[in-house]
Amino acid sequence: MINVPFRGSDALSSGELTRNDLRRRFRPLFRDVYLSRDIELTAALKARAAWLSTGATLAGISAAAVFGTKWLNANAPAEIVRAERHAQRKMISHSYELTDDEVCLAKGMRVTTPARTGFDIGRRLPADQSVPILDALLNVTGVKPADIEALVDRHRGTRGVKLLRGVLNLVDGGAESPQETRVRLLLIAAGLPNPETQIQFRDLHIRVDMGWREWKVAVEYDGIQHWTDGRQRSWDIERIAMLESMGWTVIRISAEMLRRPQAIVDRVGTALISRGCPKTW
Repeated sequence: MINVPFRGSDALSSGELTRNDLRRRFRPLFRDVYLSRDIELTAALKARAAWLSTGATLAGISAAAVFGTKWLNANAPAEIVRAERHAQRKMISHSYELTDDEVCLAKGMRVTTPARTGFDIGRRLPADQSVPILDALLNVTGVKPADIEALVDRHRGTRGVKLLRGVLNLVDGGAESPQETRVRLLLIAAGLPNPETQIQFRDLHIRVDMGWREWKVAVEYDGIQHWTDGRQRSWDIERIAMLESMGWTVIRISAEMLRRPQAIVDRVGTALISRGCPKTW
């Protein structure tokens, strides 16, 4: 089974498939590009399909997908950069100019660099959408906010730069899920001190999602696996017991609690104050 996007014309000319095969077994993604009907479409597959169809440089969400950024919406349009602004359905074509050092090769495709990718995502999407994506991009590529900030200085006057500056104050590559990002942004927006992400306890071979070493308060977002996986649940109990034996307070947050943001802020704030954190929020 062909499990990646491919050019239909190539498959027909090689005799690998017939036109009837294309109609029955594959669905069209973009002009002359198909994917098996049995394969779930991801942002990365859509990005490759857009590149196969156009040969253009991938940008924005599509470039982020090629780098391996997680949790991207496969329904979002593919993004390319070329002089021709006309785009196919489910595709956005940007005509902005890219310098040579803002483009690289990744998995055989021309894409904007991680820094340029972050620059474009951060200036084009609202902060509540862009920060989780940028956190994931930083996490997978190692690009730093300072690398993106350098492009802000280079492209002064570009649309969305003011928005991007604010976004860069919020991004943190330590987040390992969009929910962790949302918890962190909730705490910051409430005025609590900025938490450190992915705090390591090397002697114990454990870490916590975020927290404050000075006051020994940790915050953990528990995804569904923390409640449904027996082994994960047992390890969580043991891990938290070890942290508490070292004098840490651990606050666990679930998806249901995210529907009650003030309760989270109150619980974390109370823990910080009890440990000597001055209340400034």
